[in-house]
Amino acid sequence: MEKVLIIGCGPAGYTAAIYTARALLEPLMIAGPSMGGQVATSSDIGNYPGFPDDVAGGELAQLMQQQAERFGARLEVDIVTSVDLSTRPFKVVTYGGEYETQTIIITSGASPRKLGVPGEKEFAGRGVSYCATCDGFFYMGKEIVMIGGGDAAVKEAIFLTRFAQKVTVIHRRDQLRAEKILQEQAFAHEKIEFLWDTVVTEIVGDGSVTGVRVRNVKTGEEQLLSTQGVFVAVGYAPNTDFLGGQVELTEAGFIVVDMDQRTSVEGVWAAGDVSDWTYRQVATSVGAGARAAMQAEHYIMQLEHRAYPGKTNVG
Repeated sequence: MEKVLIIGCGPAGYTAAIYTARALLEPLMIAGPSMGGQVATSSDIGNYPGFPDDVAGGELAQLMQQQAERFGARLEVDIVTSVDLSTRPFKVVTYGGEYETQTIIITSGASPRKLGVPGEKEFAGRGVSYCATCDGFFYMGKEIVMIGGGDAAVKEAIFLTRFAQKVTVIHRRDQLRAEKILQEQAFAHEKIEFLWDTVVTEIVGDGSVTGVRVRNVKTGEEQLLSTQGVFVAVGYAPNTDFLGGQVELTEAGFIVVDMDQRTSVEGVWAAGDVSDWTYRQVATSVGAGARAAMQAEHYIMQLEHRAYPGKTNVG
């Protein structure tokens, strides 16, 4: 019987583990398919407090994991396949076994959205990528495209200039959605070009990617753009399939939570990208993870008829 089981191990999950471990609840984390979550695939993070110099996402995730484990959190490298929230204790099923737990904190994050165009699936791993830090090295000296206009797309386009000869950012609008400092860096970079008001309709190739068919959304004009790599950053879909509809979700599939990260099921909280469709920042995920953990601690104390101290464990 677990007191706290945390599904996922990104910044929200690690933070929840740190807080519940410091409360001597010995939380169990089920890592999921991506160790460290989305942050682990980020190249450089410059907006997380406490790091005046940019920190690599993978390094930040490792530091969070070490801190959680130092306080007694346990990590299982496994994937949750289903949960049963209709019984008490809750049941959590993974590929490796089955667990019972008094509380659950869901921090399963989100996965990159697909374009859904012909050729995307066929050329995945053969010129189509969703992770610049994972695959950028393989495009040394090549001409590639980045699809998207948000923070992730622009940040990864800048990162890819370390390897590629040219990066063309394809965006369906006539202006970027990324934060201003990223826009300034991208516009000033000699290796980055922009193709505005344009969508990709097909990815083509022969064994590997050789080009993309694109269409201007205003004029309808179509053309074949030669490229040796396609990087996609058009948003994320929340990882909630394993829940089987047992908690309330938005139309887009994100978990609905209140200001204390409570879901529609008592004893279950959610934090991080799986419930945040607005900010999706490391800092906001950390804050949400802390709130979820403190609420879980309070809940367990009530179950055990103990008084909750009512103050934050700081220091």
